[in-house]
Amino acid sequence: MTIPSPISERFRGFLPVVIDLETGGFNAKTDALLEIAAVFLHIDANGDLRRGDTSRFHVIPFENANLEPASLEVNRIDPHHPLRPAIPERDALQRVFRDVRAELREWECNRAILVGHNAHFDLGFLNAAIGRTGIKRNPFHPFSVLDTATLCGVAFGQTVLARAAAAAGMPFDANAAHSAAYDAEITADLFCEIVNRFRPIYAGSLAVADPPPVR
Repeated sequence: MTIPSPISERFRGFLPVVIDLETGGFNAKTDALLEIAAVFLHIDANGDLRRGDTSRFHVIPFENANLEPASLEVNRIDPHHPLRPAIPERDALQRVFRDVRAELREWECNRAILVGHNAHFDLGFLNAAIGRTGIKRNPFHPFSVLDTATLCGVAFGQTVLARAAAAAGMPFDANAAHSAAYDAEITADLFCEIVNRFRPIYAGSLAVADPPPVR
């Protein structure tokens, strides 16, 4: 009998991958995708979920993409800066997906599931970009997510990323916030903290393989 990998067993065959996107607005169909970061997770020798490597890419806005000044003011991205190391949207997605597929093989998972803070926002932009670029092999589940805003509301009583990090006792650099890589790594740390705190409940459920006989 093949024993499933720890991550595959913990998440029912799914591989959680933390994704954060920086965008030029809130409309996934019309507004530019400007940065994408993916943080990979692993389970250590003690059985704890930990943050692993980060893949990050600056993205060239697609043709005729909308750029909202208010959004650019928040994320402090200049899409047209001559020294910005941006690549086309399709290339960025393909590189991230290549890394995701490698992790799927390593952890023997069937499909990736997006973990994000207000995750449906990121999934919406990701799916829109996949549609624009014509990529056929999307490793992510098309509509299911693991949302840390919801999880943090339950675990810490906070839904804003910075406040949730503070409630969890984690440092938060406001000057680094709204970078895709930084936000994804903070989100990953929060997700790991919550999963690790709930592990005893999960382990206890596995221990009851058969119900006791009725007397």
